[in-house]
Amino acid sequence: MIVDIAELDVIFLSYKEPNKEHNWLDLKSKCPWAKRVDGVEGSDAAHKAAGEASSTERFILVDGDNIVDPSLFDQQIDLTNHKPNIAIRWRGYNNINGLKYGNGGVSCWTKTFVRNMKTHENTDGSDQSLVEFCYEDGYLPFQDVYSTTVINHTEQQAWQAGFREGVKMSLDRGTKKSPSEFLSSIHKQNLHCLLTWMGIGADVKNGLWAMYGACEGCYKTMVEEWDYVNVRDFGYLSQYWQDKDTDSIDLTSKIDEYHQELNYTLGISAARLEDTQSKFFKYLNK
Repeated sequence: MIVDIAELDVIFLSYKEPNKEHNWLDLKSKCPWAKRVDGVEGSDAAHKAAGEASSTERFILVDGDNIVDPSLFDQQIDLTNHKPNIAIRWRGYNNINGLKYGNGGVSCWTKTFVRNMKTHENTDGSDQSLVEFCYEDGYLPFQDVYSTTVINHTEQQAWQAGFREGVKMSLDRGTKKSPSEFLSSIHKQNLHCLLTWMGIGADVKNGLWAMYGACEGCYKTMVEEWDYVNVRDFGYLSQYWQDKDTDSIDLTSKIDEYHQELNYTLGISAARLEDTQSKFFKYLNK
């Protein structure tokens, strides 16, 4: 079965992203038939609300921090060799560190899939579904890139994006391992993403906050006695940020301190790249 994306409902799913109104107007200029779901608490509940808002069984989902490439709407999806309810996520381009992976990417779901899934706050208790969608049965990554995740509008937005990925990239299929098991259990691609989050981005606005957040998320998950499931609670993360004395944080020194501690404890080789080094890294990985 061949599906034309232009024939599907497109749902813009926003919460409290500081750049969501700009991104919504940008999407409407490229996709006039787009609909919007805004402010729903809980990741699982928000996706179910998006499914309810769609008038087509299969629909496209665009996160509130995304700028979509208009070429997306010219694409077709070949579902011939896949289950009818397969969920798809394309890769997104990260505007801070240049990573291209599922985080923030445009996705394609069916109303049936999101209605039946049990993830995040609605999980059935499985570690794999506590903080992620990607381990659900019938979830398929596609390699093309059709959007840019813009996550540096404010210091808090950049920190939170880094913190969440610092936590999730430190887990083994949603499960926390001991520090001694870290290198043997972490997926190679996850380690690459984690180290990139922790070291690349000094060349862009608020990039250091994203790097700091990723370091902090990894540290709290792997070194401290902290419940990593908190990462799915945006209210918790907002309060955690508000409780920080951000004016007193020397970002470069704190990032370097985290690197030293994490390198020793986990056996990794995190490093902070300066402005021109970050640009060079992203140039090589275009």
